[in-house]
Amino acid sequence: MSARILVVDDIPANVRLLEAKLAAEYFEVVTASSGQQALDIVDKQAPDIVLLDVMMPEMDGFEVCRRIRANAATRFLPVVMVTALSDQSDRVRGLEAGADDFLTKPVNDLALFARVRSLVRLKMMMDEWRMREQTSGQFDILGDGSEPNVDDDRHAQILLVESFAPTAQRIQGILDADHDKVVFADNVQKATELANTEKFDLIISDIQVGGEDGLRFCSHLRSQEETRQVPILLMVDEYDMPRLVKGLDIGVSDYLMKPIDPNELLARVRIQVRRRRFQDRLRNNYERSLSMALTDGLTGLYNRRYATRHLEGLMRRVVQTGKPVAVLVCDLDFFKRVNDTYGHAAGDEVLKQFAQRAAASVRNIDMVARFGGEEFVILMPDTDGQAALRAGERLCKRIAESPMMLADGPEGGLNVTVSVGVAATAMEMPGDELIKLADAALYRAKQGGRNQAVIDPLSALS
Repeated sequence: MSARILVVDDIPANVRLLEAKLAAEYFEVVTASSGQQALDIVDKQAPDIVLLDVMMPEMDGFEVCRRIRANAATRFLPVVMVTALSDQSDRVRGLEAGADDFLTKPVNDLALFARVRSLVRLKMMMDEWRMREQTSGQFDILGDGSEPNVDDDRHAQILLVESFAPTAQRIQGILDADHDKVVFADNVQKATELANTEKFDLIISDIQVGGEDGLRFCSHLRSQEETRQVPILLMVDEYDMPRLVKGLDIGVSDYLMKPIDPNELLARVRIQVRRRRFQDRLRNNYERSLSMALTDGLTGLYNRRYATRHLEGLMRRVVQTGKPVAVLVCDLDFFKRVNDTYGHAAGDEVLKQFAQRAAASVRNIDMVARFGGEEFVILMPDTDGQAALRAGERLCKRIAESPMMLADGPEGGLNVTVSVGVAATAMEMPGDELIKLADAALYRAKQGGRNQAVIDPLSALS
C-alpha cells in the first residue's frame, strides 16, 4: 500500500532517518522543518498521513495538530506524533489535540509501519465516502450541518470484551464519565453473538480474552458484513507488540497500552466514536441522496432514470433466457382537468393514490415507475403480451371502480380513469424500442375512448 507521508521535524537527522525508513517501504515522503511549513504542505500537497514531531520552535506539534483538526477540509487527516516525550500526560495532551497516535522515540519500526498502513486504509475509506457525497451534490466541505460536532462522542454504545471482572468494572467506571452504555462479554462466543445482533459505536477488546485469542475475534469482526466497519480498540501489554502489529494489519482501529490510563482511554474512545459517527453520517447522506436520485419524490416510486436502466437489464435477460418481458405505459385520463378544477395539491394526491393502487395491482417482481407528469410505466419480467394485457385491463378496472378521496375534492370522491398501452417481446430489442411500441398502443387507447388497455399488434402474438 503506497501513500504520501509528510514527515515534520526541525532536526534534519531525524527527518533523514524517517525518510529513509519509509522510502524503503515504498512510501512517498514529503518533509517539513517547521509547523507553518507543515500546514502549508497539508493545504497544497494533500498528504495521506502526517508524522509530526512535538518539540519544535515557534509552533509546536500540539498546535499544528489542533490547526489541522480545525480545518474542515483536513479534519480527518491522520496525524501521528513521533516524539521523545514519554510522560502519560504528554500522550493524553497529544490525543486531545487530535492526534491519532503518540509514538515515543526510539520508535519500533514494525509498529510504525503497521500504524501508518492502518491509518492510510482508514483515510482512503473516508475519502471514498466524501467523494461519493461530493458526486451526489450533497457535500459542502462539511459546513451545512454535516460538520462533526466536537461533542458527538458521548453516550456511545460500547461492547467491552474482557474476561477479568475487576478490569471490566474499572473501564466501566471510566466510561461513565461520558455517559456511555457498556455491554460486557467475558468470552469470545458471547462477544460475537452481541456484535452480530446489536449496533455498537465501538468494540473494546483485550488481546487475550481468558484462554481465547482476541486477535482471532477481531479478524472475525472484520470478515463479517455486519461488523466490518465497527471500530476496534485493542488493549495490549508492552510485550504484546508483535501481536499488536498483526492486529493493526488485520484491521484493529486503535490500541491502548496497559496499565490503562483513564484520560488516555477516554481520549481514544472519543476519537473512535466521533470518527464512527461521522462515517455513518457520510454513508447515510450518500444512501439518502442516491435514493433521491433514483426515486420520485412525490410518489416514492422509482423514477425514469432507474426504470430505464432496469429495463436494459431485463432486455439482456431476454436474450439469455428467451423469456418474454412486457411494458405497460399508463397515462391518467384528463389529468389537466383535475389540476385546473381542484388545484395542484389535489392533482398530487391523485398521482400518489394511483401509484399506490398500481403497485398493489402487480406482482412483487414487477416494477412500477413514474416517468413524469401523469405518465407511469410498469415493467413485467417473464410476462407475455396476453398476460400483460390482462394486467393492464385489471388496472384500468381497479382505478375506475374506486373514486379517489381528496381533502379538497368532491364529496364521495373523484372518479379517475387511466389508459394503458401494452407491448411485449421475447426477442432481442433495445428497451427504448419496446417502450415506443407501448407508447403507440397507449395513443390508440386514448384515441379509442380512454379507460382501456390496448396492446401492440405484434406483441399480442407473443
